[in-house]
Amino acid sequence: MEKVAAGVHQLSIQRFVNVYFIETGHAGAWILVDTGLPGSEKAIIEAADKIFYPGTHPEAIILTHGHMDHSGSAQALAEHWKVPVLAHSLEMPFLTARAVYPPADPTVAGGGSLAFVARFFPPQSFQLSDYVQHLPENDLDPPFLPDWQILHVPGHAPGQIALFREKDRTLLGADAFATANHESVPELLLQLPKISVAGAPFNYNWQQVGESIRTLAALRPEAIGCGHGPVVKGPAAAAGLQKLADEFKIPAKGRYVQDPARLDENGVAYLPPAPHDPIRTKFAIAAAGLGALAGAALLIKRYQKHKQNDYPQKESPLPKRPRTDEVVRYPERY
Repeated sequence: MEKVAAGVHQLSIQRFVNVYFIETGHAGAWILVDTGLPGSEKAIIEAADKIFYPGTHPEAIILTHGHMDHSGSAQALAEHWKVPVLAHSLEMPFLTARAVYPPADPTVAGGGSLAFVARFFPPQSFQLSDYVQHLPENDLDPPFLPDWQILHVPGHAPGQIALFREKDRTLLGADAFATANHESVPELLLQLPKISVAGAPFNYNWQQVGESIRTLAALRPEAIGCGHGPVVKGPAAAAGLQKLADEFKIPAKGRYVQDPARLDENGVAYLPPAPHDPIRTKFAIAAAGLGALAGAALLIKRYQKHKQNDYPQKESPLPKRPRTDEVVRYPERY
């Protein structure tokens, strides 16, 4: 647990993804921003009970976007606390099981270790129809948070939002960027601070990613919390984000680099063709080879059993053992 600013706490779950507890200004009232991976609800409830009081519940859950590591526990928490889930309208198709997000791009240049593991991520979609409601877009006075502003920052997810509090320049940037090297799983797990591009394999529109980073850098934040990485405060916050904005470059290659996916209120309207992925091909060949070996071993085993049955079997000189379906009873000891 780490304090971002007055009334704002960051909980890092499994040293990978962050959720936020924001006090609303009323005594004992607060909201939760993001819900972590599936199965994170116990840690979040325990943290809330410590920050506020046992048995507390938020006024609402706000999702910065619907990716699995941000909305994975939303249903469990909404059912437990009996509160609504709020998200941007462009996230609705993915949070009501009407669409799945664009596939990850493991071939993107500079994707690092995250790009490798992204090959094995399942399609992302959730059924939260009974809980999720629309957030107002680009609202200077969002529900439950009168001191905060909502900013639409797409590129990583179509309806991704950031939250900004002007009075102390506190920014919750979601995955518009990260405060740790998101392309290095070891650096991310060690929580080494570094303001950098977030989730490269999952960025479906790199032009929008750059625009969103520049929008947030212009706010000159003094305290930053993102979806991934530690809290960054003081001069390093604004300076680091401005440096990322100034030096931002679209990757040299990748599925969505020259031809971004197009998303709308119904989900995915267009996907560019998937590029050749030599690593995925090698895994497919290896899997096929293992399957062939397993099949051959089974055939050999059946063949050997068949050959044994061709010859009469001699009676074993050993005493006959009970059949496996017979119940062997032993004297009870008192």
